[in-house]
Amino acid sequence: MVVHKKDQRVETRSKMRDGKGDITLVHRAPREVFHHEKMLAELTLPPGASIGLHGHTGETEYYIIRSGQGLVDDNGAKVTVKRGDCVITGNGSTHSIENSGDAPLVLEAIIVGY
Repeated sequence: MVVHKKDQRVETRSKMRDGKGDITLVHRAPREVFHHEKMLAELTLPPGASIGLHGHTGETEYYIIRSGQGLVDDNGAKVTVKRGDCVITGNGSTHSIENSGDAPLVLEAIIVGY
């Protein structure tokens, strides 16, 4: 299956997970083809926007940073992330991310259930 960019659903979420600002999501695949995946999307966070602190149970979320700079709360530890970094939040862990730079923070978010 090939899903062309023009066929990928675009969505805007305000205050995602009780975060700040508006986040744009580009869903890479239609939901009906998911098996263990719960999300496969490109997320764009404008400067100052964030995804609030939340946990993952029975699943793992991966953030692959494509551009920009962010500040991640990784189970209570504050870590700066940038292009090429990968954040892995496994079963029972918590995380949040905030755009701490002056350019958009773009990442791929992948949630896989067990």
